[in-house]
Amino acid sequence: MEHHFTLSGTALTVHLPAELDHCSSQQLRQEIDRLIRVRNIRSILFDFGDTEFMDSSGIGMLLTSYKTMRFMGGTILVIHAGERMRRILTLSGLDKFIDIYQGLPRESNLI
Repeated sequence: MEHHFTLSGTALTVHLPAELDHCSSQQLRQEIDRLIRVRNIRSILFDFGDTEFMDSSGIGMLLTSYKTMRFMGGTILVIHAGERMRRILTLSGLDKFIDIYQGLPRESNLI
C-alpha cells in the first residue's frame, strides 16, 4: 500500500495514498479501527500531501473516522489539503465537521 501511519502517544497520523479509492479506503478504515482499539487513539491527523484523487469511499472513510472519534471524545484534522482536495471536502460538507488545513495547523495543542 502507498500509505503509512505515524503514532505519537494517542495521536495517529495517516499519510494517505495518491489515490484514495474504494480499495485503499477499505484497507485504511480497517487499519485505523484496529489502531484505535489497540493504541487508544484520541486524535487522527489525515495528511493529504500526496493525495491527488479521492472518491466517495474516501469521504465515507473520513466520515466514519470522524464519528468514531466524536463518540470517543477525540478529534480529527486534515492537513496538506491541496486545492482539489479542499474543494472535494467542502462540496461533501465534511468541512462543517472536520478542520481542514492547507498546511499544518498553527495551534500545536490540536493534536
